[in-house]
Amino acid sequence: MAHSCRTSLPGWLITAACLAVVGAALWWFDARYLRPFDERTTLFGGTALRLPATLAGPGEIRLVHFWDPACPCNVGNQQHLAELVGSYSARGVSFHVVQKPGSHGQSPGTLGGLQPLTGLTGSDHLPASPAVAIWDQHGKLAYFGPYGSGLSCSPGNSFIEPVLDALLAGRTVMADNNLASGCFCDWVQQR
Repeated sequence: MAHSCRTSLPGWLITAACLAVVGAALWWFDARYLRPFDERTTLFGGTALRLPATLAGPGEIRLVHFWDPACPCNVGNQQHLAELVGSYSARGVSFHVVQKPGSHGQSPGTLGGLQPLTGLTGSDHLPASPAVAIWDQHGKLAYFGPYGSGLSCSPGNSFIEPVLDALLAGRTVMADNNLASGCFCDWVQQR
């Protein structure tokens, strides 16, 4: 009987250590990605944004997605962005992406249709991400701001579909400065 207790004691210690490691990992994940919704309001001002010369001027409607791979707010907007690409690519909208400078990561396979832009004038001072800028057929910035308001972005709270639909119908949109509350991550490193 004493022999079986000695052999089961290491087993119990290993099991307890594994449970402690799993518990610590869950706590770390929970603390990193699940946080209370911050009701802070962010001002998106797009007056300094300029398309590169290869995209500037008349042409298709151009949508530029500003993406920070480390931002947990992307999870709520990636499905919505994939739906936008699927719905509007064939209707005369080109989709591009600017990744946060100094960040590392690769966008999900569902967003493989986004054309990367390495240098977009004015993007180094964005207030937050995820964000989107839309240029009309004349090459004028029509919209700059968040995808929607609230905790997550979806077609139900989206600002993007009405802007794209108006531009495709030939109407003018001038919404390059927006004040919004939502799930955002700082784009510029805080010092």
